Amino acid sequence: MKNPVFPILLLPLLRRLPHCLSIAFVLISLSAAPIAWAGFQERFNAFEKEDSTRPLLEFRLLADQGNALAQNYLGVMYAMGQDVPQDYQEAMQWFRKAAQQGEALAQFNLGLMYAKGQGVPQDFQKAVEWYRKAAMQGQGKAQFNLGLMYAKGQGVPQDYQEAMQWFRKAAEQGNAKAKNFLGEMYAEGKGVQQNLQEAMRWFHEAAEQGEALSQFNLGLMYAKVKGVPQDFQAAMKWHRKAAGQGHAKAQFNLGLMYAKGQGVPQDYREAMNWYHKAAGQGEAIAQFNLGEMYEKGLGTPQDYQEAVRWYRMAAGQGYVKAQNYLGMMYAEGKGVPRDYQEAMKWYRMAAQRGVALAQHELGMMHMQGKGVMQDQVRAHMWFSIAGEKGNRRALESRDTLVGSMTPEQIAEAQKMAHDCKESDYKKCD
Repeated sequence: MKNPVFPILLLPLLRRLPHCLSIAFVLISLSAAPIAWAGFQERFNAFEKEDSTRPLLEFRLLADQGNALAQNYLGVMYAMGQDVPQDYQEAMQWFRKAAQQGEALAQFNLGLMYAKGQGVPQDFQKAVEWYRKAAMQGQGKAQFNLGLMYAKGQGVPQDYQEAMQWFRKAAEQGNAKAKNFLGEMYAEGKGVQQNLQEAMRWFHEAAEQGEALSQFNLGLMYAKVKGVPQDFQAAMKWHRKAAGQGHAKAQFNLGLMYAKGQGVPQDYREAMNWYHKAAGQGEAIAQFNLGEMYEKGLGTPQDYQEAVRWYRMAAGQGYVKAQNYLGMMYAEGKGVPRDYQEAMKWYRMAAQRGVALAQHELGMMHMQGKGVMQDQVRAHMWFSIAGEKGNRRALESRDTLVGSMTPEQIAEAQKMAHDCKESDYKKCD
């Protein structure tokens, strides 16, 4: 009925994070900031050892006296709810006091609060303003986030060259995330001439530091990217490292390589294992492939009900191939009672996303009156649309149907097909 679908997943680079604000609030680093006076480090160490009652009072006293490091630390405590009730507005007040004294850590944290809309309305321009102040003082995380703002066009006009400059500054300080994004920009040729060797260099540096995104990107580069010598064993190595850190797409690709026997002996059971891990994190393509494995009985006993369950999960996330397959399961009564109306529902979803197989099946159901009133005109419409996408069966079905249609019906069907396509599948019913 269907051919197994095991595509290598390629992510569009620079689009994975809505905004890279996963960087935790920066706690005071006494090795990176000047100490105001003797005894401060001892108080900090006592706090870190969870002897927090007395040090908390002393930090507040220092903060009230204008010590910027203590003010920033109190801001972190309130932002994270560490030994005090979480209070973003209180955190903002302490970050602002320290930031206005020029404390780079607090300037970064203030930018972070504006970017996330915590304790203040979200304001990317203000975030950029405070990131820039901290970045100009050499604060690496601020340099990275400022680069990200330029790459995404948040709070500033999108400018890949400017993004590159800030990523590079952060990377020079050892920031692994910045190294990864430098690699991505070299790989895509954004803000710089495309250079896959330079991309690989930055990915390797970040991956060796344990950056999961870079480990995943290296796996992709070795597995599929033209211009990089294909090395499935290296791809497996780096996907495995990223997958071990819980990277869902790396887990999926690891399963894919086991399913295809790339870099390892083909092993459907191991493929299932990794698909399950990725699917459990909501990875739709892994859910779809799991469904197909259960349907085909690959690495597991054949189980149509389990196949339907995973197809439904992926289809519910809008994964179009799963929508089409779910339609087929209902039409054929596999894993579910046969239900042509339910089949029509899922076929229609996939057909409106341009899937020729689903368009052909819709045509067949209209022609045969399954799940819908028999309608040769609408059947002809769907056959024509699918045929234009190269579906030969649809063209054969249309040619068979034409013999029982009037010229007026054919003309109407042709107009409907035209209107359906012109409306981007919004005017097809």
